[in-house]
Amino acid sequence: MPHSVTISIDAMGGDHGPEVTVAGADLAYRESPDLRFQFFGEEPVMRPWLDRHPALSSVSAAIHCDVTVQMHDKPSQALRRGRWRSSMWRAIEAVKKEEAAVAVSAGNTGALMAMARFCLRPLADMDRPAIAGLWPTLAGESIVLDLGATVGADARQLVDFALMGGAMARALFQKPRPKVGLLNIGVEEVKGLEEVREAGRLLREIDNPHIDYVGFIEGNDVGKGLVDVVVTEGFSGNIALKMAEGTARQISVYLREEMSRNWRARLGYLLARPAFTRLRRKIDPNRINGGVFLGLNGIVIKSHGGADALGFAAAIRNAAAMVRNGLLDKIRQDIGALHQAGRTLPIAATAAGAL
Repeated sequence: MPHSVTISIDAMGGDHGPEVTVAGADLAYRESPDLRFQFFGEEPVMRPWLDRHPALSSVSAAIHCDVTVQMHDKPSQALRRGRWRSSMWRAIEAVKKEEAAVAVSAGNTGALMAMARFCLRPLADMDRPAIAGLWPTLAGESIVLDLGATVGADARQLVDFALMGGAMARALFQKPRPKVGLLNIGVEEVKGLEEVREAGRLLREIDNPHIDYVGFIEGNDVGKGLVDVVVTEGFSGNIALKMAEGTARQISVYLREEMSRNWRARLGYLLARPAFTRLRRKIDPNRINGGVFLGLNGIVIKSHGGADALGFAAAIRNAAAMVRNGLLDKIRQDIGALHQAGRTLPIAATAAGAL
């Protein structure tokens, strides 16, 4: 039986607050009864929802916080107002104090990243953190990073992202040497930005035993599942993510419209309903919900703000899997080995921004 994993939850985060975060935790707990929870938020708001799930309540602690970070708060405002007092900060702090193994929040992404960096601090030798997410492909799933934490990454940061993404693939996919590709505008070595070309050169020279660097891949290759890890900087990664999610919703709208156009289409839909249900599940962002903040001294998971209970449960499920498979230790091992080997990687003269 898997060992118990304690997860700290920012119960107030997201568009729906405890209505979804508590219900999602209950779904995750039913699947994995070894999970334990700490819910941080406004006690009068959390308690009615926890009382609806007595089994979950019996393995959970509810910690009152009198400040909630709003979805529209700027990161600097959230830090000033919510540091030490907000449900978001306290959930992250529980990881720092080793009272929880991982924190999950559906709250403000910028505020969550700012608080996570301030509270947990970056790993040694780590220049910038990254947000990594799971991406549905024809071959199953791939990991894509960065999805918005570091805009304009330099070559060293891209190499770090490749190693962290590889560690995440080893932890989640159980692949000893996952395939890693750099997202570019072409597969030829002469194409793309200088930082991307330089990162490719460095990854070839490093020849890390824990990743199989296959070179450049293009945007239309991501969905094919040619690699286990797709590496890019945060600006293009975030745009790609939002475009993929928007396209999935667009396809769903098209299907609904066409299936209700006339009686023949409705009859066809009834006959093909199982196939359409499977398709909807495959392209549903909720199914693979949960971006991981990599490069910090602790694991923080960012759920979609609009996720429903099923989506939030998926984020918790991924969080527990990363803890059980030693994600943080694998990242420390790979990044530490790179720098202990005396590799000299370029560092950009200007700091990258953050979303």
